[in-house]
Amino acid sequence: MATQEPSPPSSMESNKPGFPKKILGNKLEDKHLCNCCHNILRRPFQAQCGHRFCSYCFNRTVSNGPQKCGACIKEDIFEEPTSILKPGCAFPDNAVRREVEHLSAVCINENCTWKGSIKEYEMNHEGKCEFMIIPCPSCKEHIRFNEQERHNERECPERTLNCKYCKEPFHFKNIKAHDEICPKYPMICEGCAKKKIPREKYVDHIKFCSKFRTPCRFHVVGCDMSVEKEKIHDHERAYAYEHLNLLLHYIMGMKVSMEGLQPQGLELAGHKLVELQQSLRELEARVSQLSTTSSGPPVQGAAAASSSSSSSGPPGPPASAPLPPPPTLAPTLSVSTSFTPLPSSVGAALELQLHSEKTKVAELGRRCTELEVKAGTFENVVCVLNREVERFATTMEASNRQHKLDQDKIEALSNKVRQLERTVGLKDLTVAEMEGRLREMSATTFDGVFVWRISDFAKKRQDAIAGRAPAMFSPAFYTSKYGYKMCLRIYLNGDGTGRGSHLSLFFVVMRGLSDALLKWPFNQKVTLMLLDQSNREHIIDAFRPDVTSSSFQRPVSEMNIASGCPLFCPLSKLDAKNSYIRDDTIFIKAIVDLTGL
Repeated sequence: MATQEPSPPSSMESNKPGFPKKILGNKLEDKHLCNCCHNILRRPFQAQCGHRFCSYCFNRTVSNGPQKCGACIKEDIFEEPTSILKPGCAFPDNAVRREVEHLSAVCINENCTWKGSIKEYEMNHEGKCEFMIIPCPSCKEHIRFNEQERHNERECPERTLNCKYCKEPFHFKNIKAHDEICPKYPMICEGCAKKKIPREKYVDHIKFCSKFRTPCRFHVVGCDMSVEKEKIHDHERAYAYEHLNLLLHYIMGMKVSMEGLQPQGLELAGHKLVELQQSLRELEARVSQLSTTSSGPPVQGAAAASSSSSSSGPPGPPASAPLPPPPTLAPTLSVSTSFTPLPSSVGAALELQLHSEKTKVAELGRRCTELEVKAGTFENVVCVLNREVERFATTMEASNRQHKLDQDKIEALSNKVRQLERTVGLKDLTVAEMEGRLREMSATTFDGVFVWRISDFAKKRQDAIAGRAPAMFSPAFYTSKYGYKMCLRIYLNGDGTGRGSHLSLFFVVMRGLSDALLKWPFNQKVTLMLLDQSNREHIIDAFRPDVTSSSFQRPVSEMNIASGCPLFCPLSKLDAKNSYIRDDTIFIKAIVDLTGL
């Protein structure tokens, strides 16, 4: 048997170690324990050395090659090759398996009362116990197996829901965020109060909704009123003066701001720059002209002088001389000799003036650049402020919209609460009526005998004396289930001839559902009694109905006129010490003779 090849383990055998020790319902024996996991054997295998292992534990042990038996080493009986564990050296121990499977077992999960054998535990209960604690695959919270469905549907924060509007899936924790972006989420128009407008169509709706309140077109200059679209022209006509005033202040403010940027200074600087550039070009032209003049004219003057002296000859008559006289040459020569040093001094002056003008041009250019930078910075600041103002206006508009929606919800909830309060009030009245009818039905009898218990006698008598409740009616009673319907009427301070001196007791015939089947007029003997609670001396009065009286004819209303004993019992008997009143309670008994019915 030691060399027998084991049967291939099933998936159940290869995936589970031994049973936990806590499931054993009786005394635990060592022979039933796995020598690897030290739990109760599951599909036991016996090795050549005689030690037993769970199928799962044995296969896991030898999966990395031959191993030494730890139990043999512990017991100091290690012996090769017997104590070497390897595939094929162990066989299924079916005898021990049957022993283990028939052991008593209990469920280890809290509050579970299951009991049976280990075999039944493995086949029918393991992994299926409703009280088993398992982790939620989504949120990892530990829950009971029987609460898994409810947890997944109602409690798990990671559960996935489908939006009831757009049908898109989302996590439960993101429900508010999804409602803020859901394109199909129903919205309410603030103007016409139309409901269930999808968010994706809300903007298009308010563009054409004549009731939607929109900011006045002059809100950029300070008008803070919101007006319905259909009334915007009426608003502008009515507030034309205010709008013009706001516009004037806005324009004056812009003028002051622009003056801070010195636009005129920029314009003047531009003109000055153009003029300086023009002057610069003129100076450069003059310098160039003077340079040319300083080098050319002296040579021409000398040549002219030599040619004049060589061709003058002896002087002739003044009238026939074609050339200017000689005295005119002296000035020419003096001019030419005095013009020679001019270019150096004038050039130096011009160079200084040119340098000064260039310096001014550079300074003006630098100032222009600085002003342009400042203007650009100011424009950027204005743009940023405009964006912030627009964002703030949008946020305020959204907040106002949400506030109005919240107010509408509160109003709707308040109306619902008031409606529920009215409903609860009606239900309370119905319950009170039902309780009264139930008490009446519980006191109803169907044999012609009725005992009426009247508690709080002193208070009720004081109410009768004060006139607040002079009379009291008893619950209805019957001669049979389909017989006459009757009740009693009592005056605790008397009625008629007995007012103030006697307790008056009357018999009343009432309209019933079976009156059409009964014999009329009512002709049964009636006995009325005030019971002595010591059972010694009851106060009794009896009478037979007068068949001619309307009190005993078939009722045409809810009840007939009462008939009975106005002097039934003197009040002096009840004021003195007596046995008719005990614990502030009296008992009235009525007996209807059923003879002939």
